[in-house]
Amino acid sequence: MIVSSAPFRVSFAGGGSDIASYYRRQAGAVLSCAIAKYSFVIVHNYFNENKYHLKYTRTELADTLEEIAHPLLREALRMHRVEPGIEVASVADIPSGTGLGSSSSFSVALINALYAHKSRFASKDQLAEEACKLEIDILKEPIGKQDQYAAAHGGLNFIEFNSNGGVNVQPVVLGSEKMAELESNILLFFTGSQRDTRSVLSTQVQAMEADEEKFRTVERMVQLSYEMRDILMAGDLSAFGEALHRGWMMKRSLTSKITNNAIDEFYEAARAAGAIGGKLAGAGGGGFLVLYCPKDRQEKVRQALSQLKEIEFRFDWSGARIAFAQ
Repeated sequence: MIVSSAPFRVSFAGGGSDIASYYRRQAGAVLSCAIAKYSFVIVHNYFNENKYHLKYTRTELADTLEEIAHPLLREALRMHRVEPGIEVASVADIPSGTGLGSSSSFSVALINALYAHKSRFASKDQLAEEACKLEIDILKEPIGKQDQYAAAHGGLNFIEFNSNGGVNVQPVVLGSEKMAELESNILLFFTGSQRDTRSVLSTQVQAMEADEEKFRTVERMVQLSYEMRDILMAGDLSAFGEALHRGWMMKRSLTSKITNNAIDEFYEAARAAGAIGGKLAGAGGGGFLVLYCPKDRQEKVRQALSQLKEIEFRFDWSGARIAFAQ
C-alpha cells in the first residue's frame, strides 16, 4: 500500500502570469506558499486483477481505462500504463473549488503514488512537470503552472515562468523569527462559496488576450510579485501586507467574475478591523479570503468576519511526499 500526499497552496502575487497566453509573450512570476492542508492518494493492489477500483466522491469499478469517468485518474493511469488490478482512493482536507489549487495537489499526489507503486522515484520537478502535462496538455484545462510546482516543492517560493515553458522555483529564505511572524500574521477565511475555476480562469484569459490593458495589468502584477519577494527578504512585513492589498486591487479589475458585493464587504470589514491587506485565493469568484493582519489586531478581524469559517494556517515545508509505503 502507498499513501501519498501533496499540499495545497496560497498565492500572494502574480497569478495569471503562469498561463501560457501570458508567459509565451513575456516571462511570468508568482509568489506563493504551500500550506499544511493536503490531498491524499492511496494506491494498492486490488484483489480482482481485471478491474480498476477507484474511490473519490463516488466509486468506480471499471474493466478498461476508457470506462473510467474521472479524467485525471483515467489519464494518469494511462500515462503510467497501469493495468487493471489496482485500487486508488483519494481524500482531501479541503474541498475543490476553493482557490487553493486542490486539483493540482491531487494530480501531484496521484503521480507520486503511481511512481512509488512501481518502486520508482520521481523528483519534485518531475512530478510538477508531469502534473502540468496531465492537466494542461492532455486534458486541456485552462489553468496555469503555479499550483503543480507549489504542491510538488512545498515551502515559500518565488516561481518564474519562462517563454520557452521552463519553470524556475526559488525558495524565499527568511530568518526563523520573521518566517514565524509571517506565518502567524496570515489568516484564512472561507467565504462559504465554491466556484468553477475553469469558468473564472477562462474569462481572465479571454480578457487578457482581447484587451491589451488587461495584459498590462497582469504585467504590473508580475512586477509586484518581484517587489513583494524583495520586501519579504528585507523583513518588512507591514509593507508586504500593503503590497498584498495593491495586488488585489489590480486583480479584481481584470474581470467582473473575480469578486462580488458579498466578498467586497467581507474584505472591507476585515480592513476596517485591522487587516493590512488581502485577496481571494486562486482565480477568484469565491473560496478563501487570505488576509495579512498583525497579531494584535486579529481578534477584531475575527469578530468582523464571525460569520465566516476560519481555517488554521501553517506553512508546509515538505511538498509532495510518500507518507507510507508497505
